[in-house]
Amino acid sequence: MQRILIFLSLVLFLACKEQLKETAEASIVDTKEEVQKTGDSFGIVIHGGAGTILKENMTPEKEAAYKAKLEEAIKVGHTILKNGGTSMEAVEKTINILEDSPLFNAGKGAVFTNEGINELDASIMDGKTLNAGAVAGVRTIKNPINLAREVMLNSPHVMLSGKGAEQFAEERKLEIVDPKYFYTEDRFKALEKIKEKPDHPDAKSATSFYDPMIKNSKFGTVGCAALDKNGNLAAGTSTGGMTNKKWNRIGDSPIIGAGTYANNNTCAVSSTGWGEYFIRAMVAHDISALMEYKELSLQEAASIVIQKKLTELGGTGGIIAIDHEGNVAMEFNTAGMYRATMNASGKLTVGIYKEAL
Repeated sequence: MQRILIFLSLVLFLACKEQLKETAEASIVDTKEEVQKTGDSFGIVIHGGAGTILKENMTPEKEAAYKAKLEEAIKVGHTILKNGGTSMEAVEKTINILEDSPLFNAGKGAVFTNEGINELDASIMDGKTLNAGAVAGVRTIKNPINLAREVMLNSPHVMLSGKGAEQFAEERKLEIVDPKYFYTEDRFKALEKIKEKPDHPDAKSATSFYDPMIKNSKFGTVGCAALDKNGNLAAGTSTGGMTNKKWNRIGDSPIIGAGTYANNNTCAVSSTGWGEYFIRAMVAHDISALMEYKELSLQEAASIVIQKKLTELGGTGGIIAIDHEGNVAMEFNTAGMYRATMNASGKLTVGIYKEAL
């Protein structure tokens, strides 16, 4: 009898021990899920344009200025994300810093058209809702990315252009500036230099306004992609377009799927480069599609689109992107791309040339 009691006690002890183990394991799983829900994973990545950016053409002072501005901008967005702000807010405020700097071809530093004026484009997209807003060819909006977001949130449309977009900006009480605000001496001299070269009749072999990657041309379209603590992605892009552009030319930056795309199921992307090719290849959306339909990683998809598809088409430029898990890609087929990324732990990486980061 005593042996039976001992045996039953042992069985009961082992059963209790196993139950405690299962409870502990379940608790660990619950804790992991809770960490994911409360958003320990977030991140942000930016670009300031891609092109013929060579170290030998850069003074130490100018290189330091670019790096400082990239760092300043990305820290603004990172702080917003760290404090629980949305990816949409982080993208907008980060791009504002770059738009307000004459270093980049967006906002204050926009390049000049053939007519000697500045025409600006921008777009923004919410990965949670797939809602988007864009503006093209505006001349008096201090921060075009702000207007793009207003279009997204407070109009039934996705894209507005020209005078209509500016009228909408006034109705939404955005900051309007005199077109002279966008004048910078360096950009105007760049226009004059390009105008000294005769226009080529064949766009594919042009060395004037048709080709934005000619030697010594600098195209600093700006963009940002972010993942917030709630798992929501967003992307935005802002630009002054192409130096010496004609006929109210519009590039890829305000076109959803080409210059900007965000989808919580895959990634958020902002493009920079020769816009006509980014439009033809629908670069930003194609990266997302490869992730969704072929189940490729962000880096695999970005590499295929930029290094293979875009390159074979004849396009030049790059992208920055972040996926729904916080992985980042900064892919380009040019000599350089102004770029920076910052993760949840606060690790900051800034790059300009084609070195491995």
